Amino acid sequence: MIRHASHWFTTSALATLIVACAPVSAASPVAPNASDGGRCAAFANTLRGHWPDASTRVTSADFVPQGPAPKPDPRDFQYDATPLKSHCDIRAVMAERKGVDGQSYAIKFHLRLPLDWNGRFLFQGGGGTNGEIGNALGATAGVGLVTPALAQGYAVVSQDSGHDNAVNSDPTKGGAVAFGFDPEARRNYAYASLDAVTQAAKAAVTTFYGKAPRYSYFAGCSKGGQEGLALAHRYPNSFNGIVAAAPGMSLPRAGLAQTWDAQHFGRLLKPDAKGVRPFSQFASLYSPAQLGIVRSAVLKACDGKDGLVDGLVMRIDQCTNADVLPVLHSFTCKGDQSGQCLSRAQIDILSKSLSGPRKRDGTALYASFPWDGGIGAPGWAVWKLGLAKEGVPALNILIGGSALPTIFQTPPTLASPDPQKLLQWQMAYDFDRDADAIYRTAAPFSESGWDMMSARSPDIDAFRAAGGKLIVPHGAADPVFTLNDTLQWYREMDARYHGAASDTARIFPVPGMNHCEGGPATDRYDAFAAMVAWVEQGRAPDRLHGVASAASPWPGRTRPICKYPEYARYKGKGDIEREDSFECVR
Repeated sequence: MIRHASHWFTTSALATLIVACAPVSAASPVAPNASDGGRCAAFANTLRGHWPDASTRVTSADFVPQGPAPKPDPRDFQYDATPLKSHCDIRAVMAERKGVDGQSYAIKFHLRLPLDWNGRFLFQGGGGTNGEIGNALGATAGVGLVTPALAQGYAVVSQDSGHDNAVNSDPTKGGAVAFGFDPEARRNYAYASLDAVTQAAKAAVTTFYGKAPRYSYFAGCSKGGQEGLALAHRYPNSFNGIVAAAPGMSLPRAGLAQTWDAQHFGRLLKPDAKGVRPFSQFASLYSPAQLGIVRSAVLKACDGKDGLVDGLVMRIDQCTNADVLPVLHSFTCKGDQSGQCLSRAQIDILSKSLSGPRKRDGTALYASFPWDGGIGAPGWAVWKLGLAKEGVPALNILIGGSALPTIFQTPPTLASPDPQKLLQWQMAYDFDRDADAIYRTAAPFSESGWDMMSARSPDIDAFRAAGGKLIVPHGAADPVFTLNDTLQWYREMDARYHGAASDTARIFPVPGMNHCEGGPATDRYDAFAAMVAWVEQGRAPDRLHGVASAASPWPGRTRPICKYPEYARYKGKGDIEREDSFECVR
């Protein structure tokens, strides 16, 4: 459901300015009459034996001339397709080994080196369970990068985080999550591969251009956001700036929330004679009309709290159960109303979903989710419920139901590729008995899932000391990683730094936005450009320029996306579709 930005920047081939390669110790140029392809191949040969990890080997090194770029998504009306820069396309592998589970593992990465280099380096974050090498174009959902970084002249790297979906996907162990049965594969997925690939890519950049990058950046959303925060915590000197959008900073706890959702929404399913609740009917638990009622109720209760009724809840912190539930209950079904109402059970289950997972005594296992006008949008429903019309099952079952037992808890347990069996496993999950498994260790797993995966600590002392900068955009209607967790983390960090957390980190809640993008929101913004301006020019961003996409209710609408704890308030005059009619206030 996440699509990448598809706007491309026109460039020209500058083959005569190619700097070719030499050993890391010398970094002298290749003869100027070598062909472009020859220079790429020569570079690969030059680095042999000089990588930071001696096991690294190049599997391909190809010259890619400037040429047509992929067509933009037609929904992204503000983008134009233009060519990418000519570059060397390098693919390499390192740390090849046999896992404790008998599978063959390695860390694979993809590096693109533009011939017309701007002196900068970008690490492109991954997503989901990773397992794919990535396109290394620097066009990443949720962070901006309206013009892909490669087209801007960045050297760009992406990686598979130490397992390969084409090799390590085992249907008898949950498919793509099977790597969770190997401790080192888990560790590489969580954080370790990030440092290995960063060092390799920087060595390659330095060799190729004869000098190290002036600035290094990381950008990612979702799992990529978790990777950005893991880098800030564990490798604080590696990057000048990090955009960590919708970060899975509490991945194992979010896995609990996915199972909590499946279990509670599943209770709306009528069990068969054997007590089995049919997965096939899960996506039909709420009709599109009923989800529209939920959005209408949220807006009726909270839209005007920011001073303007415009379809966006800007004052997220002031939209509570006490505001929304009475309005929702006014839509309770009274007889046959042809789906234009909600049952009491539907309202109760939705409220429990947003409360987040808890033990029977009320102890919270993850943060709650905000009430927001983006609840019920397709980008929300596809995770919580699935999309019946499109035939897309609930991702909280397909992904959450397999990731929690295999990747996040210790010891791992077998997950079925059958979604019906995944739902049954989630329905039987006991949060009092089982939830602590994310904090446990057991041989050969010396680190718990939480210790490996968590990137939530408010202690970013070393990153601050290194002068690093961090931008975190996050949708208020994110159905996977709740904005409330991100905001609480920021408050803890701000307390640690005596009110000065914004010197290093800035959070940008996006009203209406789902996971990384989508929803009734101004979800097109360039957080990456804001990061570069902060790092290189000292211009700390107080707001992002948000634009509503063609898929939104208001194509072309603009709004300021204000840094937390500020919100966008209408000035009282001017076009409500224009950003300059709003101001960021507390």
